[in-house]
Amino acid sequence: MAAEGWIWRWGWGRRCLGRPGLPGPGPGPTTPLFLLLLLGSVTADITDGNSEHLKREHSLIKPYQGVGSSSMPLWDFQGSTMLTSQYVRLTPDERSKEGSIWNHQPCFLKDWEMHVHFKVHGTGKKNLHGDGIALWYTRDRLVSGPVFGSKDNFHGLAIFLDTYPNDETTERVFPYISVMVNNGSLSYDHSKDGRWTELAGCTADFRNRDHDTFLAVRYSRGRLTVMTDLEDKNEWKNCIDITGVRLPTGYYFGASAGTGDLSDNHDIISMKLFQLMVEHTPDEESIDWTKIEPSVNFLKSPKDNVDDPTGNFRSGPLTGWRVFLLLLCALLGIVVCAVVGAVVFQKRQERNKRFY
Repeated sequence: MAAEGWIWRWGWGRRCLGRPGLPGPGPGPTTPLFLLLLLGSVTADITDGNSEHLKREHSLIKPYQGVGSSSMPLWDFQGSTMLTSQYVRLTPDERSKEGSIWNHQPCFLKDWEMHVHFKVHGTGKKNLHGDGIALWYTRDRLVSGPVFGSKDNFHGLAIFLDTYPNDETTERVFPYISVMVNNGSLSYDHSKDGRWTELAGCTADFRNRDHDTFLAVRYSRGRLTVMTDLEDKNEWKNCIDITGVRLPTGYYFGASAGTGDLSDNHDIISMKLFQLMVEHTPDEESIDWTKIEPSVNFLKSPKDNVDDPTGNFRSGPLTGWRVFLLLLCALLGIVVCAVVGAVVFQKRQERNKRFY
């Protein structure tokens, strides 16, 4: 299958179809650089999606090889996973099912971007369906467990596409997408929908849509960004943007899903990995990236997470530009207060002189 091409500009814009069959970001509206700086949205150079950047050894693309067999050349699957000519079904719309699919090859890219074409659908009505899909970049693969069909206390990155609110007291609106980074010491709490270990998240209405639904995950120089295209508008929408994330190389990409008393069909249509062409400093190049421990540099502990009434969540730690702007605003406020105070004091002095 020939590689399709896109062109990227600053930031995330419209998801422009370069050729039939390949969803991907494309040229977006031009934004003045000073606005991008204020919003903290300037990104590194982005792949243009040409064939040299599409990493086929880490991509799941139709037509799938090995249809009807128990294995694929580059991917392994287990549990209830079923391979068809049109999709990989992780779970059928049946109770107590779990399935997963994992890439054979460890990924040694420092900067990458994964595009996932997926579909979650079923016969269950509102809040009578579950549980959702998890996307993984982890040290271990093909280990079943209680976290959306995969193991708990994992090492690496997980993106959860959760469709059922287990916490009856939550004010979040589901379906909900969240991110977790783990060094093996943290456990995902299903009863609280992972709130205590969540880094950031957003409400995303991806279930039972009549059109294609997409998610993109970008990791580059410590910045993790998650975008969605769920409205059939052919453009990306911001969901999560976190800085200070440290992930090693040599981990595996995968996807899993699970059902309990409630169920859904959880389908993966494609997973496409792209290498981002980013320059690193000599110090960064000298690091043994396979020895890095998964971690995040916080300005705020994830246990301080509090929902807001809209169901949305904080978008992650403040970036350097935002901290600078907050300090600048505070300084300007102090200057304004000092000037106003001086004017008021001078007028009072002049008024007092008139009485002498």
